[in-house]
Amino acid sequence: MTHSIVYKILTQAQFNTLCAGNFDGAPVDMADGYIHLSTAEQLDETLAKHFSGQDGLVIAAIPLAPLGAALKWETSRGGELFPHLYGRLTIDLVSAHAPLQRDHNGRARLPG
Repeated sequence: MTHSIVYKILTQAQFNTLCAGNFDGAPVDMADGYIHLSTAEQLDETLAKHFSGQDGLVIAAIPLAPLGAALKWETSRGGELFPHLYGRLTIDLVSAHAPLQRDHNGRARLPG
């Protein structure tokens, strides 16, 4: 598994908080003690499982290199490894972002 970028799905309010520099994670992130991220391959399943029916979502692209040891790959649903950020996500770590849009196959378009 070789990834150089992971993604965070945010509500518009969460994205605004991220831009203001105060984002400690979504409620589920704070409850679990880390910020949930997804690879490009995991993004659509994460959207379907945790964000179904929600409008106004923003996808943020986050390069792995600056995250260093704060990023851990941990087993989650179905035994699959997911990226988890043990630390604060700041806007300077985001390389690109865009409102959620889907391609002609219904897959999320990646920002950047």
